[in-house]
Amino acid sequence: MLLALRRSTNKIPLHTTLTIFTLTPGHTRWGLAQMGLGPRALRSVPGLRFFQLLGSGAGGFGLWPNLRRYALLAVWESAEAAGHFRATHPLWAAYQARAAETWSAVLAPFKAQGRWDGVNPFDYAIAPPPPNPRVAVLTRASINVLKSASFWRFVRPTSAALATAEGVRLAVGLGELPLVRQATFSVWESAEAMQRYAYHSPEHREAMLRTRRENWYSEELFARFYVLSSEGSVDGVTLAG
Repeated sequence: MLLALRRSTNKIPLHTTLTIFTLTPGHTRWGLAQMGLGPRALRSVPGLRFFQLLGSGAGGFGLWPNLRRYALLAVWESAEAAGHFRATHPLWAAYQARAAETWSAVLAPFKAQGRWDGVNPFDYAIAPPPPNPRVAVLTRASINVLKSASFWRFVRPTSAALATAEGVRLAVGLGELPLVRQATFSVWESAEAMQRYAYHSPEHREAMLRTRRENWYSEELFARFYVLSSEGSVDGVTLAG
């Protein structure tokens, strides 16, 4: 997957969004084609500092792709730049016209470590969060090709534990390329709920141990966000607020 980044040494307040599109039946070929065509249109969008156009796994985290579900992760210079894109850009309008469901969130990173194609796009200052915010977690990795079989054997139990964890509102597998460039995104009722899973789930602890012991990743990024706002639904479940 292609990456757009305009580098800056200033940790200025930026504006991060994630949108998940679930296309109506009959638009799967169009959606798949946008994985190649979409980045060309996004590179020239004013105010767009970083983006990734992502696919999704069947059943949420499956090995095979869900050809109806895609996501756009974007870091903007301002909320106004994001709003102008939504109001005027033909690619956004094309996704909206073909989507059975859309869910969008505004995210403020409060912890981000690692690299995504050599950079950390979430390394910027944020304003104080609202009281008792929901939180989101993004993990992204480039999987070592020789380790991919070991990695995917472990995905099913780990993903099942995440999807059914207490306090999780949304959990979905995303990716730039099948098999080897994968991400997980989840939304939690609170930081406490997320921490209970992170520190007490045996599946999650085992995944962390095996990641290091078996050297699964050639590059990885881990980020936590406050969910400042969200609207829409995924799989018929409204996730607004």
